Amino acid sequence: MKIIILGAGQVGATLAEHLAREENDITVVDTDGAKLRELHTKLDIRTVTGAGSYPIVLRQAGCEDADMLIAVTNTDEINMIACQVAHTLFRTPTKIARVRSTAYLTRKGLFAHEAIPIDVLISPEQVVTDHVRRLIEHPGALQVLEFAGGLVQLVAVKAFYGGPLVGQDLAFLGKHMPNVETRVAAIYRRNRPIIPRGDTIIEADDEVFFLAARRDIRAVMSELRKVERDFRRVVIAGGGNIGERLAEHLEHSHQVKIIEHSLERCTTLSERLDRTVVLHGSATSKRLLEEENIEDCDIFCALT
Repeated sequence: MKIIILGAGQVGATLAEHLAREENDITVVDTDGAKLRELHTKLDIRTVTGAGSYPIVLRQAGCEDADMLIAVTNTDEINMIACQVAHTLFRTPTKIARVRSTAYLTRKGLFAHEAIPIDVLISPEQVVTDHVRRLIEHPGALQVLEFAGGLVQLVAVKAFYGGPLVGQDLAFLGKHMPNVETRVAAIYRRNRPIIPRGDTIIEADDEVFFLAARRDIRAVMSELRKVERDFRRVVIAGGGNIGERLAEHLEHSHQVKIIEHSLERCTTLSERLDRTVVLHGSATSKRLLEEENIEDCDIFCALT
């Protein structure tokens, strides 16, 4: 496969290394010639120095017959324009772009074939934000993944003594909860996977991965462990992109405080967020933590 990677930073370089090992034809584009030379000495790839959104640079990189464009420069606008140029001028079949700014990500319909033609959108900050948010929404869960637009979730939970299903076989779950559609997808026991069957007995400390509709998650979790009370008071250490997005998601349903060391950033967060309390200081300051009764919070998220 012929792949063009825009950006020779940590993400671009790692992608180039892995994809080159799989015998793909890789070309990396960046404005930093030194980074490209370093990559070229380690990998069997082509490099092109220039701005990845310029048509002439994309042509030099071989975009006319490329199978895929991966735009992971540090600038959202360059990544988006590069995908637009690749689509309009070169009809590149698959376009992947990293976009970080919430200002773009919250606009529905912006990333579509008839608008900005990006086939796969990557937002690392949003991935982390969603992961933390789901864990807060399901106290006691080890991991939560969403499918079908969030209607179905895959949840990992540790089984505890006292859970109705602990000591029972998996077939018991269907009998005990006949109106709930759920499937146990995997079980990890003492760090080793077990293929779940109807006669598999759940033991305490098993990590159980199950699929269920979002509305039934808490009911299934209650079969494996005592369900913890909902988290209400959330403290976020760090007011960067992830901290801001998490606060934005939670502030209308939770009591949220952000601790941020930059006074300028505190001012910005106070203007952007509606109900979140923004505190200026260090998350390691004992005085601040005591004054704000941080020990009474339900969950502390360190995102600095």
